[in-house]
Amino acid sequence: MESFIILAPVILSFFILILPSGIRYYYSLALTVCIIGLTAIPAFNALIHPLNAPWNFVAGGSFGVITFTLDSLSAFFVLITNFAVFAGMLYSQGYLNPYRLSKSPAQLALHNFSFVWLQLSMLAVLMLRDGLAFLIAWELMAVSSFMLVLFEAEKRSTLKTAVNYLIQMHVGLVLLVIAFLLCEADTGQMNFDALQVYFSRHPNSPLFFLFFAGFAIKAGFIPFHTWLPDAHPAAPSHVSGVMSGVMIKMGIYGIVRVLTYVQSDFIIIGLALLIISSITGLLGVMMAIVQHDLKKLLAYHSIENIGIIGIGIGLGTMGLGLNNPILVSLGFAGGLLHVFNHSLFKPLLFFSAGSVYKAYHTRNIEQLGGVIHKMPQTAGLFLLGALAICGLPPLNGFISEFLIYIGLIKGLSAGNAYQSLTFLMVLISLTLIGGLAIFCFTKVFGIVFLGTNRTIPKSEISEAEKGMLIPQYLIAILIVLIGLVPIIFINPILGVINAQFHTLPGAFPVSLSPVFTQIGTLGVILILVTGTILLVRNEILKKRRVEKGPTWGCGYTASTPRQQYTGTSYTTNFGELAQPVLRQEEEFQPIQEEEIFPGMRFYAIHPTDIFRLAINRIIDICMLVLKKIARLQTGNIQHYILYAFVFILIIFVLLYLKVL
Repeated sequence: MESFIILAPVILSFFILILPSGIRYYYSLALTVCIIGLTAIPAFNALIHPLNAPWNFVAGGSFGVITFTLDSLSAFFVLITNFAVFAGMLYSQGYLNPYRLSKSPAQLALHNFSFVWLQLSMLAVLMLRDGLAFLIAWELMAVSSFMLVLFEAEKRSTLKTAVNYLIQMHVGLVLLVIAFLLCEADTGQMNFDALQVYFSRHPNSPLFFLFFAGFAIKAGFIPFHTWLPDAHPAAPSHVSGVMSGVMIKMGIYGIVRVLTYVQSDFIIIGLALLIISSITGLLGVMMAIVQHDLKKLLAYHSIENIGIIGIGIGLGTMGLGLNNPILVSLGFAGGLLHVFNHSLFKPLLFFSAGSVYKAYHTRNIEQLGGVIHKMPQTAGLFLLGALAICGLPPLNGFISEFLIYIGLIKGLSAGNAYQSLTFLMVLISLTLIGGLAIFCFTKVFGIVFLGTNRTIPKSEISEAEKGMLIPQYLIAILIVLIGLVPIIFINPILGVINAQFHTLPGAFPVSLSPVFTQIGTLGVILILVTGTILLVRNEILKKRRVEKGPTWGCGYTASTPRQQYTGTSYTTNFGELAQPVLRQEEEFQPIQEEEIFPGMRFYAIHPTDIFRLAINRIIDICMLVLKKIARLQTGNIQHYILYAFVFILIIFVLLYLKVL
């Protein structure tokens, strides 16, 4: 019976490819809901009763027996994955409507099929412990997401981005394969549970960092992030929301899963995670500030938030090394709660950005403006997501970052002088990340949604349709709920931590529970006061005639929208200050002295990722080497026979010398 339940969604998914266009979306939605029902109920039980887990589900067939294991850690990620996929599926119907005229039914069918398989593969990754089965599911996740990124393959840039993404995913896969093979060579078993035996016999940090590198490519840690800023903008917005919200978290899941088996070297691992994560968060938000593409800006903020999550995980790992249960609980609770929070506000931001793109047909911040006047609900939802991602109360981002802040402060006195200095530097980095995030979203919301439109729209602009707004409101409710009643969401995560890392049930500081209750109460008061002010304002304005005019310009109204602040002018000073770290290329033709009547000029600044430049340099060298090797392809049969003869001769010499 279990085999049928597990295999049924896989079999049913293939009907998406042959169903008529009119019912394909609803069938895909129904199948997604069924998959959620099959996995969410046992996952919820495993999360609420972590000590009773894991539960095993066995699927047998001609290919052998596959065991799916669901424990509290897997259950946590399963639940957030299902919600993000469900929201993305709801949003996709309205977003893809314009493409039904330009895309063939087969292309749309393949897109829906790939979206369902992305969900299936992510759930399989979360519930498989056997190394080979896990790697197959990991590859299916890469291929299905590759097909989704490739949706607009007629664009050369999209095709190049998708291929680059697939190549980097396979680099990560190779690293994971090597890590599992090293474990198998020592223990005779190729699965996660064998790691416990391996780590008991060997130093833990080398194999952990090999796993970390493989998972970090998927998660987007710097310097393994170079695929992410291009893949998210290239994909449709509902795919970007799911990829950023939950797919990159599969890398976080893998890192935490391996950490549950680590038995030593916690201090080394924890310090490395803190340093890498701090750099990731800082560079991610700094690169986001100077972007002109709205979705690429959001993609760099995904890197920033992966850094914040990594800081929490690093803090928890340091707690394990220092034998400090409070640091363990605060660090991992903050990190895992931020995983959940990011899976909410990042899809919300991508969905809102997708609505703007669908209406204005551009992602260029410099060409937008005054969107709030045409799309007030989208503007409000984007603002909510922006406030949440900046970690401002009374929303969910504040709660998870608050946990990490408390953990870092308590860590200042938990270790030696060098460890305390590290905690202090990470604390400063986290503060800078928060401040720069506020600066960035002040720019985004001000330039895109406020002021007046900088270009003439190609068609009449209207609010996004209800089908695209409903999933955003569902996400918004959860964002506010976590901010108002955080303890309801923190307690299950503490159960996960206690079950996975065997900390004491009372390790979480009891004194913090009233603090979160007070935070929730203050949040409710803030919302009630704000709501009351708005109601009173509306009542007063009902009795008066309200006139609308141009945006106030400090006594001077700009004669043209081009005289408004642009994203470039807003961040010019920051770009100059960060010049040693950030590189920006200017595109401008200066006015010559002999030009009495200068012609039209164009000025633009293009931010460049220094890590991407380094990778491009390596690619250029490899291409040069391949071109040199290509000269061997002369087309002359005698040359090819000579190559084979030389190869055999080399093998003979090596065998004679007993090298082989």
